[in-house]
Amino acid sequence: MYSKEEAKQLRQHFWIMFGKRYKRKWTLYDTKIKDVILKFSFEDNRAIVSLDLTHDDDFFRDYYWEKLESLQGLMRDEVHKDLIFEKDYVLESRKIISRVYIYMDGVKIQKQTDWPAVYEFFFENMDKLERFFWEYKDVIED
Repeated sequence: MYSKEEAKQLRQHFWIMFGKRYKRKWTLYDTKIKDVILKFSFEDNRAIVSLDLTHDDDFFRDYYWEKLESLQGLMRDEVHKDLIFEKDYVLESRKIISRVYIYMDGVKIQKQTDWPAVYEFFFENMDKLERFFWEYKDVIED
């Protein structure tokens, strides 16, 4: 069992090593659309690459969600066939967001032997998700 500080250091080390392995600037929060973010997550037993709609106002979240749903077929063709579209995704904080995501199950951040596979999963899927986002940003935003 890791202390809170050890767990924090392990997470930092994971992300530092990821950054060294893939030296590029990721879009993440810099989508130019308020409360639309691209995100890497490494939770309990899974790694996640997602496009999150985090707006607190349901009207705006629904607006962007409809745009993403209309692009669902293209997203599955261009990003990953197993993308999951979840309109009401509940975060650990209990905040409700909308999320389009793909995940890798059965990996742990505490298990450094899992890291290379997670790095590859993150790179491959976020690269495709970013390219899709920038190609269809005007459709999502308009």
